[in-house]
Amino acid sequence: MSYLNFDKTVLVNLERSLQKEMIRTNRAGVYNSTTLVDCNTRKYHGQLVMPIPTLGDDNFVLLSSLDETVIQHGAEFNLGLHEYSDNHFSPNGHKYIREFDCELISRTTYRVGAMILQKERLLVSFEPRVLIRYTLLESGSPTTLRFRPFLAFRNVNELTHENPLANANMDECENGRYNRMYPGFPNLYMQFSKAVEYHHDPQWYKDIVYRKERDRGYAYKEDLLVPGYFELPMKKGESVIFAGGVTECKTSQLKAVWKKELERRIRREDMFSTLKNSASQFYKREGDKCYLLAGFPWFKADARATFFSVASCTLDIDRPEYWDAIVNKTAIDEILKFMHGRGNEIKMTGMDEPDVLLWFIRACQKYAHKYTVREAADLYGQLCLDIITWYRKQNHPRAKLHQNGLLWVDGTQRPATWMNSTENGWPIVPRTGYVVEINALWYNAMRFTAEMLREMGKETSADLMEYQAEITKDAFVKTFWNGLYLNDYVIDNYQNKEVRPNMIWAVGLPYSPLDRKQQKAVVDICTKELLTPKGLRTLSPKSGLFYPIYNSNAADRERALHNGIIWPSTITAYSRAYMNVYKHSGTSFMERLLVGFEAEMDQLTIGTLNEFYDGYPPYKGRGGMSSAPSVAAVISLMDTLRKYEREQREAAEKAALEAQGKEAQQ
Repeated sequence: MSYLNFDKTVLVNLERSLQKEMIRTNRAGVYNSTTLVDCNTRKYHGQLVMPIPTLGDDNFVLLSSLDETVIQHGAEFNLGLHEYSDNHFSPNGHKYIREFDCELISRTTYRVGAMILQKERLLVSFEPRVLIRYTLLESGSPTTLRFRPFLAFRNVNELTHENPLANANMDECENGRYNRMYPGFPNLYMQFSKAVEYHHDPQWYKDIVYRKERDRGYAYKEDLLVPGYFELPMKKGESVIFAGGVTECKTSQLKAVWKKELERRIRREDMFSTLKNSASQFYKREGDKCYLLAGFPWFKADARATFFSVASCTLDIDRPEYWDAIVNKTAIDEILKFMHGRGNEIKMTGMDEPDVLLWFIRACQKYAHKYTVREAADLYGQLCLDIITWYRKQNHPRAKLHQNGLLWVDGTQRPATWMNSTENGWPIVPRTGYVVEINALWYNAMRFTAEMLREMGKETSADLMEYQAEITKDAFVKTFWNGLYLNDYVIDNYQNKEVRPNMIWAVGLPYSPLDRKQQKAVVDICTKELLTPKGLRTLSPKSGLFYPIYNSNAADRERALHNGIIWPSTITAYSRAYMNVYKHSGTSFMERLLVGFEAEMDQLTIGTLNEFYDGYPPYKGRGGMSSAPSVAAVISLMDTLRKYEREQREAAEKAALEAQGKEAQQ
């Protein structure tokens, strides 16, 4: 049995199986996503969802679903599944599913009487094409397969309905047909690896329900066009491949393409290999550039999420070539454009946020830890110095350096930190003035840059940088330390004392402005009031503002996002902070934390982690189906554990050798 395996007891129970989703990408922005029983529950689900730059920056659903029907002795068994109004499901194909597993690629096994049919799917790397392979494993009588394509041709953020403008015509292509429902869209080619009959019978399937959109308080009913159906005979042991893409393919080559793509896949054998697979799905190549998407299904290449996640999603999973593609060949160019006033030319969003360039320096620091400070200095030392100098010269449009050495930001009218939820355009958590994690990042950035300057032989510059960092350190403690823990933000004489996870960065970064006693106090209060099996809550339950449930009301959801909701991304700083304080004695506690995340591997979006979770049990996953910061944080936790386990092993080996030496002397 594979790491991600589900039997019929789970799959035929729709209350359970409809909660479990899957998503696969092609590393160029295209994705394939649905539930384990192939019933779409989001408007973002689809067999082929892809960017179409000529139509805008969003993704577009072309092929929503593909319903299969098995025909034997004139009897039809429809394997499809859709939800309609009043909790009505049709045609209930889930009752034929016997197993679903996702060890290498997604594989569904159906049984109808003596017939056993296996369905596997994958996306072609860097090409907008989905491949679905059907294999007739067992069959006691002649079998025909029928395929009905459900077409959407719409933006992922919208829904479509029956209309006279939709083109239902299907033009012939090699072993299939193609359609373009609306002008401006590309053609959708639907082809098979063997000859197929097409029957034109256009129909609209109306009022298909997407329950997760309904639960989120959005419009949730859609009409989808089925222009006709394909039919082909199959023999026992035979496989046939369906290809859906925006260009015509050579169907004689589909089996070779399938084999090549299968060899690229990462086998999911444990938690690490599963998260490694998930992390690699966030890569998005665009020509000679490569970005790290913040997640799926609606995220873009966000600068903060990129620099927070990139080291764990590349270096920590042994994919340094993608670090090079994302950081060296893409992000640095966009950083320089932003610093030189050409922000309108960059693709990454949020580059002007006050802390983003400090997260870039933190990413370079992770590179140094993976390799050497010398190597990091050669590649990034001058740029990091330029960034520090740029801040010091007051060039950042949203962060100002005060004489006390602290950065000041204005978050009263526009969010200035990662806690960026709004209501009627105004920040719900108006963190402004001196913000704790931004200044922790600032101090860490100066200390690390000084470290690189020494490697570069610039001793005077390094001394000056460390002197400036000491000024920041003193001001940090005076400003944020309230005698028990750290204030969240300070402006004028106001100190915000809400217990939030932001303070943990002052301990979890390699350079901390706090002494050991203060570090322990911060870790202990975060453990006591914020820690859960899914990460840290964004606010202590003791606060009157605590709002832990992400419900169907849009306004309430925004209020909850940073007032009690759990963000797994916080576990990065917490795990490092805890180990910094408790050293090797904290290893077993960190291992127990991993259990809470591993429990998510077969829940919700299988094999990955959601964007955030409710702040109360059962800690239900919410937000984006797959989040780069969440995945990166847990990979980072695993990397931290490996580091300490390696140190413990080396210490034990050293002690054993010393003991042997003493015995030999005696």
